[in-house]
Amino acid sequence: MQPVLAFDVYGTLIDTQGVTVELERRLTDASKAGEFARRWRDKQLEYSFRHGLMGAYVPFSECTREALVFIDRALQTGLSDNDQDHLMAVYGELPAFDDVVPALDQLRDAGIRCVAFSNGTADAVSKLLTRAGVESHMDDVISADEVKRFKPDPAVYTHLRSRLETRPEQTWLVSSNPFDVIGATHAGLRSAWVRRSPDAPFDPWGIEPDMTVTDLEALAERIIR
Repeated sequence: MQPVLAFDVYGTLIDTQGVTVELERRLTDASKAGEFARRWRDKQLEYSFRHGLMGAYVPFSECTREALVFIDRALQTGLSDNDQDHLMAVYGELPAFDDVVPALDQLRDAGIRCVAFSNGTADAVSKLLTRAGVESHMDDVISADEVKRFKPDPAVYTHLRSRLETRPEQTWLVSSNPFDVIGATHAGLRSAWVRRSPDAPFDPWGIEPDMTVTDLEALAERIIR
């Protein structure tokens, strides 16, 4: 039975730290750009978790903007409304990691079905992946927005399987985000953690990924063999 791979988008296919260069241009103190980018991403995820727990769903882009406003206030960077609008636009044009297209090419040549699976809306993710040169390598884009929940809510992974019409043991979640890997594993899916940084820790929850790789080309080699 051939596996079906569902790739997380932000942080797995797409480099969220790609916004750092633009932050260096926009911030009065360019030395804060790296911290700003990291904290923006962390707060974006925190806000999605909080919205989910409250039952107060908003599109993922709203979590992203709320997080941007918060970090601007927290770091006292004084971004104008125009700056914030511009940075939100940049977030919709982030680059793919270098290993993404070569890995997807290998998987496609091997007949492996691949889909993008994201908290972002299908429209936003499709546009992002198209600009990054990745969308044409995907069989589909599946969004948590379709069930108005966020990962790692089990309902999101159930929706993924429903859309794919696959069995749990056939369905792989591929993500660089440990919370996503744990959520998928808890929901009964197979999981692969892309440990892009050798210093990245995995949450000590007693739930481990089925596979850990350093990049997507290593993933493709292990899936295909």
